[in-house]
Amino acid sequence: MADDFFIVQGLGGKRTLVGELPVRGSKNAALPAMASALLFDGALTLGNIPLIEDAGFLGDILEELGAQVKRGGNGDLILDTRKVNATALPREIAKRMRASVILAGPLLARFGEVSFPHPGGCVIGNRPIDFFLEGFQKMGAQYEEAKDGYRLRAPSGGLRGTDIFFRQPTVTGTETLMLAAVRAHGATTLRNAAMEPEVVFLAELLRAGGAQINGEGTPTIEITGKDKPLRVPHKTPRVIPDRIEAGSFLILAALAGKDILIKHCEPEHIRVLIELLRTAGVDIEVGKDFMRVRPPVRASESLGKAQVYKSFGIKTHEYPGFPTDLQAPAVVFLTQAEGEALVHETIFDGRLAYAKDLSAMGANITLWDAHRAVVKGPTPLKGRELHGPDLRAGLAYLIAAIIARGKSVLHNVRFIDRGHERIEERLRAIGVMIERVKN
Repeated sequence: MADDFFIVQGLGGKRTLVGELPVRGSKNAALPAMASALLFDGALTLGNIPLIEDAGFLGDILEELGAQVKRGGNGDLILDTRKVNATALPREIAKRMRASVILAGPLLARFGEVSFPHPGGCVIGNRPIDFFLEGFQKMGAQYEEAKDGYRLRAPSGGLRGTDIFFRQPTVTGTETLMLAAVRAHGATTLRNAAMEPEVVFLAELLRAGGAQINGEGTPTIEITGKDKPLRVPHKTPRVIPDRIEAGSFLILAALAGKDILIKHCEPEHIRVLIELLRTAGVDIEVGKDFMRVRPPVRASESLGKAQVYKSFGIKTHEYPGFPTDLQAPAVVFLTQAEGEALVHETIFDGRLAYAKDLSAMGANITLWDAHRAVVKGPTPLKGRELHGPDLRAGLAYLIAAIIARGKSVLHNVRFIDRGHERIEERLRAIGVMIERVKN
């Protein structure tokens, strides 16, 4: 079946958008939280779960395994996994989303076995699952790899606590092994662990259920396992706001906003972006849970022409460095900033592939290699037909289409839907001329 697509009438470089942009719950925090339901002794209610495709896919997988999953009010999701009795992830659904591998940790710890297909998801270079397999092996598990996937078995006495060192920080690897270690026998130490806010949220959720976890938010996380289910917390845990969505909205507001209030966010989670944009000349007011952008205008400009921002370089890095997931939206900003900037992608291969389409819109981008590009600006962008290759590039294309001159047609909207809840409705509310065409 063909995908929906967006038709966007660009603003031609004008900064006219006004209003409020609410940020939804984080995809990257919601999915591990949903997976953690397999470790609890009753129905777990999670708040602020976004209405996105990936959350729907993971819910479908849990239901296939025997769980009950239902939506409550105000973004609540209720997950009851007490009747789960299967350990093989349904192939067709799991292949569609790479994050489904997060279920391997709690399933292996609870049932002693799990099988899953080769993960799917966005095509943005190599993302090997060696981290998971090596970690599970150190906990005593054995695995078999076949042409269609993997099968893991825990030792007869269950997983054992151990010392695991990640060759490089990995968010999903840290979360998956944290989920397994909660039910393992003895102490597990995760070294060179990811420090992202999503990891911290998962640790806090597990600790609310009685898990013994210390050190989240640092490179060393210590977990003392217990061979019993976690207790359902009395207070409903609320998924943290999506920092990537908040950062993308901040970039859009800087480029096209007259007065934009981004609310329900955690500005501290994107401090590096805020500081870079301020250096570029963006006027950002920051509160505890909001950001307000009003573009500065030179006092000498009688015609009211908006100030041209200054360019800056980017080198992606694990948290608290510049997020790889904000690299593509930031490059759109750099196409409108004055000067030359080097963009260095250090996390994933192939994540600069979108540059060709931005160049076709009028951007001046030179690819040095698979990891580095030079962006010269400012250059006006022209609307065109675009095919988003993945979630983050798709959102960058959407920002580019909004600031461009003329009409753009954005295909592969399913990638944006994977991580952003009804984004066109929120954009329309601040003045973006965007229409979803359903297929």
